Amino acid sequence: MRKHLLTTSTLLALALCGPAYAGMDEAKAFLDQEVNGLSALNRADQEKEMQWFVDAAKPFAGMDIKVVSETITTHSYESKVLAPAFTAITGIKVTHDLLGEGDVVEKLQTQMQSGENVYDAYINDSDLIGTHWRYQQARNLTEWMAGTGKDVTDPMLDVDDFIGKSFTTAPDGQLYQLPDQQFSNLYWFRYDWFNDEKNKSEFKAKYGYDLGVPVNWSAYEDIAEFFTGREIEGKKVFGHMDYGKKDPSLGWRFTDAWLSMAGNGDKGIPNGLPVDEWGIRVNEKSQPVGSCVARGGDTNGPASVYAITKYLEWLQKYAPPEAQGMTFGEAGPLPAQGNIAQQMFWYTVFTADMVKEGIPVVNADGTPKWRMAPSPHGVYWKEGMKLGYQDAGSWTILKSTPDDRAKAAWLYAQFVVSKTVDAKKSDVGLTFIRQSTLDHQHFTDRAPKLGGLIEFYRSPARLQWSPTGTNVPDYPKLAQLWWQNIGDASSGAKTPQEAMDALCADQEKVLARIEKSGVQGDKGPVLGEEKDLATWNAEAVKAGGLAPQLKIEPEKDKPVTINYDELIKSWQK
Repeated sequence: MRKHLLTTSTLLALALCGPAYAGMDEAKAFLDQEVNGLSALNRADQEKEMQWFVDAAKPFAGMDIKVVSETITTHSYESKVLAPAFTAITGIKVTHDLLGEGDVVEKLQTQMQSGENVYDAYINDSDLIGTHWRYQQARNLTEWMAGTGKDVTDPMLDVDDFIGKSFTTAPDGQLYQLPDQQFSNLYWFRYDWFNDEKNKSEFKAKYGYDLGVPVNWSAYEDIAEFFTGREIEGKKVFGHMDYGKKDPSLGWRFTDAWLSMAGNGDKGIPNGLPVDEWGIRVNEKSQPVGSCVARGGDTNGPASVYAITKYLEWLQKYAPPEAQGMTFGEAGPLPAQGNIAQQMFWYTVFTADMVKEGIPVVNADGTPKWRMAPSPHGVYWKEGMKLGYQDAGSWTILKSTPDDRAKAAWLYAQFVVSKTVDAKKSDVGLTFIRQSTLDHQHFTDRAPKLGGLIEFYRSPARLQWSPTGTNVPDYPKLAQLWWQNIGDASSGAKTPQEAMDALCADQEKVLARIEKSGVQGDKGPVLGEEKDLATWNAEAVKAGGLAPQLKIEPEKDKPVTINYDELIKSWQK
C-alpha cells in the first residue's frame, strides 16, 4: 500500500488546492503515476473516460461529499488513493469514511429511519437487496441512469461487464445497487501437505481413498481427523479452522450461506426459490410467508440443524482450542501462521494477506504453499443449489440524499469502478467485479501466485457462489438474530435444534411486525398457514422443489475427493 500512497503525493497536493486546478492535466498525471497502463482500456480510451468525468463534474466543483464503506484493503485503497485522485481531477471533495461492517449498516439504518442525509452514498453488501427493493428508500439505479442521473452516468460504465449484476437486481428486474468489490468464501488447503507422499500413503491406508480436495463433508471430516494432532515441520497442526465467539461476526458465519452448503433451501441460482439459504419461504409474489418448517420454511429444518451440528463438532474436535473464542477478524489471518491443514469456510478477502513474501505459507519464489478450491457440500445438498457465499459490496444511494449531492456521489462511485481504474484497484485488493478486468493478461501472469483465485473467478463454478438473496425483507433486523441464537448453541446453552427453533420463531416475529405495519406494502411479508414437515415436503416434491427436506439417516454419505490439478484443468476446458 505504501507505494500507492507515494505515487499519489502529487495528486493529494493538487486535491488540497481546490477545483481551480481540476482537469485533464491532473487526470493524465493520475493515469501516468497510478494506473500506469494497468487498465482494461487503452490509453486513448482512458483519457476519453477521464475527460467525461472532468466535464460531467463541472456543475459540482467545490462540493464536499461524504461516502462510507467497511474497512477492507479495497476500500482503504479507494479512500487513501482514489478519493484524492478524484478530487484532483474533478474538484469534488470526497471524504470516504472506513467503518466496521456493522457500523455501516447502522448508519444506513439511521438515514432510512430518520430521513436525515447521513452519507451521500454507501457501499453496503448486496445482502440488503431485498430490503432496498421492499422499503423503496434506495434509488432505483436503472431509472436513475435513464432519468434524473442520466447527465452524470458514464457512457463507458458498461453495466453488463459487472459479474455481480444479478446480485444487485431485484425481483422487478431493476438495478438498486452497483457492485464495487466481491469476494467468496471457498475451501482453503495446504497444497504442499496434500501432495506429500508420506501423507498421501498414510491417508489412503487409513481411509481407503485418495487424499485430495474434498467434494463432500464426509471427506472433509476424514481429512480434518487425519491432520489434527500430526506433527509437520516441527509444528503440531490442526485439520480445521473456524471461529465461535458470540459476537455479531458469528452471524455472518451462518447467514453467509453455511446452511446452503449443507443443503438447506431449494435449488436455484443465484438463490434458492421458493425457499432460500436462510430458510425463508416466499410466495409467487416474492412475499415472505414463513421461516419455520411449520410454515414451509427451512431455518429449523433437518438440513439446517445438521449444518449447525457439524459446525460445532468440527470446531471442538479439529480446530485450535483458541478458535472457539475468536471473531471473524481474529480467525481470518490464522492459517497464514502455518499450522492449519484446511479450512472449509475461508474468505478470499484474506488472499492479499496470504500471499505476502516471507510468511510461513509462501514459498521463497513467491508462490503459495496453499490453494483455494470450491467448497465441499453436505449430505442434504443437491445439484442445482448454490454452494456458498459471495460478498458483493455495492454502491447504494438513498432517496433522502438531495439530487445534487447524489449526482456528485454517483460520479465518485462510477470513478472507482470505472474500466480505467478497476484493473489497478483489483490488483491491490483482489476483489474482482468486472469481466474485462478478469480477462486482463496481467492476472493471467499473476495467477500462479494467487493460489487459484483467478482460475476460480474465470470458471463457471463462480456462479454457484452468491450473496443473500431477495427473500430477506429486512436484513439489518433479521441478521442480528442469527448470532444471538446460534451463539447459544456455540456456548452450549442450547442444542442445535433448540437454537434453530428459537431463530426461526424470532424471524417470524419480525416478519409479523412488518406485515402488521404495512410499511412494505404488497412486497412485504404475509405469514402463511402451519402444516407438519411431511406435508410441506410432499408439497415441495410435487411442485418440483426440495425444501423443507426430511431428515436423512445416517447424515453421512460416501466420502469423495478430487485431485486439485485435475479440477483446475476441468475449469479451463
